[in-house]
Amino acid sequence: MSQDPENLKKSAKEHSDKLAKLGMELGEIQFSYKIEEKVTKEYWGQRMKDFKKYNEKGLEYYNQVHAMMDLANKEEAQRFLLRVSKFRQLSTTLSETMKKIKENPTIIDSKDRQQSLWSREIKNQITEQSNECLRHEMDMNGSFREFYEKYLKSILE
Repeated sequence: MSQDPENLKKSAKEHSDKLAKLGMELGEIQFSYKIEEKVTKEYWGQRMKDFKKYNEKGLEYYNQVHAMMDLANKEEAQRFLLRVSKFRQLSTTLSETMKKIKENPTIIDSKDRQQSLWSREIKNQITEQSNECLRHEMDMNGSFREFYEKYLKSILE
């Protein structure tokens, strides 16, 4: 914390306001990682658009979290930045799997008794990747809450 306390408080408040606004926007998108067994290209096309929109706003949100953390503890902020990078990587992988399903939506149909090994693998991948993205976001949010309590709460009060 190299800034004087008054400037630090002002900067933290500005970042907090931006973060709150982004959080509201992110909440309005209402994306769910839950996998639905829908077998239409239209559904998966829309799902990909929704995820892209959610992911872009999520990255904006987590980058703002990083900027806010950077005010109080640069080392912790750098560790959080690694988590943001992993979030981006997980999201890219999930998007690629969604694209495979969009190209062949019957992959996701559990009622298909003729499903190939490849189809089952893709179906398992999307479930695992969705769960991993969700767990990673929960971890990031938990990490930020702890950081907030430890470093930022006293600054913003």
